[in-house]
Amino acid sequence: MLMKSIAAGLAGTALLATAAFAQNPTTTTDKTPPPAATATTTTTSASGEWRTSKMDGVKVYNEANENIGSINDLLMDKSGNVKIAVIGVGGFLGMGEHLVAVPYEKLKFVNEAVASTTTTTRPATTTTTGAATGTEKTTTTAPATTTKSSSSKWYPDHAVFNATKDQLKNMPEFKYSE
Repeated sequence: MLMKSIAAGLAGTALLATAAFAQNPTTTTDKTPPPAATATTTTTSASGEWRTSKMDGVKVYNEANENIGSINDLLMDKSGNVKIAVIGVGGFLGMGEHLVAVPYEKLKFVNEAVASTTTTTRPATTTTTGAATGTEKTTTTAPATTTKSSSSKWYPDHAVFNATKDQLKNMPEFKYSE
């Protein structure tokens, strides 16, 4: 967690320093105004991109739709390409969790929710309106099935990695070097 805070602080500092370096002070003594700068910045769209801050905690399933862990961290090379996903396996509330490093390209990201074999249903309800004179209107609502869908464009619903939870637990534990 400390590493994430330090990385976020360094990234913020780098962004602020970039803006400061972009401003070149003029040291002219004449009264002529400097030439007008043309705007070279354009608005970009990040449609279809994922926020790395939202990737932390994304669940990882295997091909049999079994939950095998969750993404704890993403490691990138110096050019900014994500190379390794650190997955937390097992444990409870962070205690006893086994961290493993897997190649990022081995993960398959899915935007749809995992198909579940259980459903949530509501019991049928009957609503009566009007006076109790025999002319009332009765409406019956049938049970409805609730499904979870992820409509977020900023992170995937889950990742798929071709391994079992036991196979991941048997992998060498990942440790951050100091």
